Amino acid sequence: MKVEWSECARDDLDDLVRYISRDSAFYARRFAERIVLSTRRLQGFPESGRMIPEAEDKTLREIIVQGYRIMYRLEPDRVLVLAVMHGSRDVAGVTDKPWDEN
Repeated sequence: MKVEWSECARDDLDDLVRYISRDSAFYARRFAERIVLSTRRLQGFPESGRMIPEAEDKTLREIIVQGYRIMYRLEPDRVLVLAVMHGSRDVAGVTDKPWDEN
């Protein structure tokens, strides 16, 4: 199965890398590599992530990497990465959920 990133998810990762690189370009690159590599395993195991607790949709899942939530949607022919956000962010009370935009 193909793994694709939404524009929003790419922007999330770019923003995180920029933020981390203020302190260390090395760790920013390493963080980005870990995030991207973790999504590659979804090619073979698309259902390996847990269902997103705030969503009532079995096609919406997430994996956790270094305290960050990588949210994705299972589609018939691909896995679409929707967002990358810190695990402490509360999406339950937010009106525009990451999965509503894509």
